[in-house]
Amino acid sequence: MRSHLLNDTTAEQYRRSVTDGVERVAAKLAATERPFTGVTVDALAPRIDEIDLDQPLHDTTAVLDELEEVYLRDAIYFHHPRYLAHLNCPVVIPAVLGEAVLSAVNSSLDTWDQSAGGTLIERKLIDWTTARIGLGENADGVFTSGGTQSNLQALLLAREEAKTEDLAKLRIFASEVSHFSVKKSAKLLGLGQDAVVSIPVDHDKRMQTLALARELERCAEDGLVPMAVVATAGTTDFGSIDPLPEIAELCEQFTTWMHVDAAYGCGLLASLKHRDLINGIERADSVTVDYHKSFFQPVSSSAVLVRDAATLRHATYHAEYLNPRRMVQERIPNQVDKSLQTTRRFDALKLWMTLRTMGADGIGQLFDEVCALAREGWKLLAADPRFDVVVEPSLSTLVFRYIPANVTDPAEIDRANLYARKALFASGDAIVAGTKVGGRHYLKFTLLNPETQASDIAAVLDLIAGHAEQYLGESLDRAS
Repeated sequence: MRSHLLNDTTAEQYRRSVTDGVERVAAKLAATERPFTGVTVDALAPRIDEIDLDQPLHDTTAVLDELEEVYLRDAIYFHHPRYLAHLNCPVVIPAVLGEAVLSAVNSSLDTWDQSAGGTLIERKLIDWTTARIGLGENADGVFTSGGTQSNLQALLLAREEAKTEDLAKLRIFASEVSHFSVKKSAKLLGLGQDAVVSIPVDHDKRMQTLALARELERCAEDGLVPMAVVATAGTTDFGSIDPLPEIAELCEQFTTWMHVDAAYGCGLLASLKHRDLINGIERADSVTVDYHKSFFQPVSSSAVLVRDAATLRHATYHAEYLNPRRMVQERIPNQVDKSLQTTRRFDALKLWMTLRTMGADGIGQLFDEVCALAREGWKLLAADPRFDVVVEPSLSTLVFRYIPANVTDPAEIDRANLYARKALFASGDAIVAGTKVGGRHYLKFTLLNPETQASDIAAVLDLIAGHAEQYLGESLDRAS
């Protein structure tokens, strides 16, 4: 079995095996005509269930043949221009190359003696990102597994900086369309059920700062502690950006930690046209960025950034076998001192390879393209009587609803939209997401592929209308 270990004696076998895998994926990408085959759970699960993991195939070629049947053939391919669903981006080649390198070398970014140059590369990228944000010379941060972990760590730091032992008094303020991880983090941090105060949004789905001010005042009047305000720069459903400068003023007035969840909107840090949309982010105490959303990086690649490096001490724990306290005096850089994770992949390498190949302007150009595409999509929807579109896009998300001409029952319209999304997915012709607005079912395009064209959006809208009309026709037949 030693023949399968990657080392000096198996380097040629490694080259052949990886090349075989890359060629298969490349062939699949080149031949993919739709984002999904439409395979069902009932069809695919038995094939996987019948595989006996205790009976290996002993050959990577055979394993790749099997993988074609159970994964590659039916995978959902985000690179396809009609994948329009969630915050999944097509990835850039330099980042994929970085993934191949980091997986083979297998550095662990927790301590210097497991990563060396990897530690310094990650730190350099953190400094680059905090400089782009404008957090100042004392800023720092660390890579994480994703936005949920980044938000959790930021709120952990905010909890500790609030300096109260009575957790029941702590309050977090976030808009009603903020990410679910805010409430999840509150639960994980041991806060009460009422810890997260939901702030209403305006017509453009941005936090209402007057409502935030009232809630902060009420918090003070009730003897409670305003632990943090979570402003969102790119909400998951609408791509809306909260008024960051006004929120920063309120946080300063009420001595409250300001966290900006820019998991989606972080692409604006590289934008050539729209950087001003996140003016005010430089005043945050902490920021979440997801490079694997709008920097076109493979999952996972995220970071939490802080204005004051000293606040990261709240995540520090010294273990004698790993990062004893003496290493701090010896100025040995251990990233585990800043992280909620111990063993951690060298995900920063992917962004490093991207910046060194394409530059930040290259990333920004791609993100600007999808933002422009969303504007085109909004114009199509606004001009189409078959659809109701919720808000003009700030980034690259469109939320809309099919509205039949001869049906007025909102519940029936809900069912038609749900059916259309499900039928479209089953066909594999395109994939769209869904959400609720005002208690009603809506559909959603999340546009992160610069290869998607306005003609793709128009074609998918026709498909949605066709499926919805089919459902309503069948419903009418059943009723009669």
